[in-house]
Amino acid sequence: MLDFTGYKVVVTGGSRGIGRATALAFAKKGAAVSICARGESSLRQTEGELSDHAGKGQAHKIHAAVCDLADDQAIDRYIAAAAAALGGVDVLINNATGYSEETVDAWKDCLTVDVMAAVRASDAALPHLAQSGKASIINISSISGLRPSMRTPAYAAAKAALIQYTTSQALALAAQGIRVNCIAPGSVEFPGGYWEKRKTTNPDLYEATLKSIPFGRYGRADEIANVAEFLASPMASWVTGQTIVADGGQVLGG
Repeated sequence: MLDFTGYKVVVTGGSRGIGRATALAFAKKGAAVSICARGESSLRQTEGELSDHAGKGQAHKIHAAVCDLADDQAIDRYIAAAAAALGGVDVLINNATGYSEETVDAWKDCLTVDVMAAVRASDAALPHLAQSGKASIINISSISGLRPSMRTPAYAAAKAALIQYTTSQALALAAQGIRVNCIAPGSVEFPGGYWEKRKTTNPDLYEATLKSIPFGRYGRADEIANVAEFLASPMASWVTGQTIVADGGQVLGG
């Protein structure tokens, strides 16, 4: 089993879904973890879950803060506070999304939160990552960024940009020993998430998407967290600039 004792992990958008599962996965394996989110209720609930693991014979720290990732200055303050609370940053996971139903504003929301927040958080964390010796950045994209999308073009374009940013960032930071990788999840279902809601609000879409997944089920948030753990671990010490698709074959299914 992977051991992240001594690691300091920062997860943006860490209160729900993939972010929550990823933060919990690292905390369970001994990492000090900081999360941020815009909504305080779910943030505090996840903070409590993280603290439960910290109290079970673990000496690691937990930090959580409300942060609007559409606000550049708020991002800078959050990263600084997270680094101070944890004693540095070894792993930054840019997970947040500004996804909304397709309108003109969806373009601004997705580009601001999915792309520019990742750029800003990475830049703010860079001085800490450079001192780490085991540093990595993991950007959470989507298979939507790998293919045309008639239904969610703004989200798809933002996720495609994040994939491209990953490769450029990896090249730029390699000399400092900082690895940068990306995960492109397929359709993931979790409580309160997009696909759980579509099960009742748009069952035709839910079923059509389900049929497109060769494994015959939606993904789980913890399955994406498993990939993040691998990419942050010494097992991936020679992996950088890569996008790992975790989708149960959904891209292959069409």
